[in-house]
Amino acid sequence: MPGRVAAAAAAAGREVFIVGLEGFADRGVIAPWPHVFLRMGAVRCIFGALRQHRCQDLVLIGPVRRPSFLDLRPDADGAKMLARIGRSAFAGDDGLLSAVIRVLSEEGFRVLGMHEILNEALGPRGLLSRAGPDANAMADINRGIAVARALGAVDVGQGCVVRAGVVIAVEAVEGTDAMLARCGALLDAMGMAKPAGVLVKAVKPGQDRRADLPTIGPETIRHAAEAGLAGIAYDAGGTILAEREACVTRADELGLFLLGFEPETTEQGS
Repeated sequence: MPGRVAAAAAAAGREVFIVGLEGFADRGVIAPWPHVFLRMGAVRCIFGALRQHRCQDLVLIGPVRRPSFLDLRPDADGAKMLARIGRSAFAGDDGLLSAVIRVLSEEGFRVLGMHEILNEALGPRGLLSRAGPDANAMADINRGIAVARALGAVDVGQGCVVRAGVVIAVEAVEGTDAMLARCGALLDAMGMAKPAGVLVKAVKPGQDRRADLPTIGPETIRHAAEAGLAGIAYDAGGTILAEREACVTRADELGLFLLGFEPETTEQGS
């Protein structure tokens, strides 16, 4: 995704410079572009590199695990940044990212959402796959939306798995893939037939959409199939659908449905 955003920015006439966080960024993806690798806590170096390359607009891309304070090893500017973030450093992901965006704005940068550069990144409304949800799956989607919204309201996670109205798993700090990895065993333990059940991904209420939007990629679909689910429903216009064609192809190959819903109406095709 960083490579796709960089290519789209360059195609639009923007100069591109990438700061890759050590331990998180993929060197092969970043290599074609002017870049530097820096550790997360080296805030002075990060700001210095951005200003040296005349960066004004920033796009935050990719998952970052929360480090411990010892692993972070903030420099003097990093310690000051943590102080400015304050209690948000101990909040949920959206609270923390919103505080980081605020500090970046105070430093003179403008933070853009990835979808503002890569317009086609957001998953569209409607059914994308050959398979579609039946009435039972639609009921599970409705239930899943309510659960995901409740999780998001307290800044916990962005997704859940529902089968026959039963919440099988909810996403927390472990992420979607880890949540799906334990769903198959849970469905087996509960004696539930497979494939059945849905993964629902939704934007948190009030979420700052410039960072950490729900994301679905081909591997998400593979993990959902391995868990024995019937399909995936996502928040249309608010979910990053990485490699859309590959996602649809993978869903069709595995027989899963892939549906973009709107929060106001969850009836298929409405």
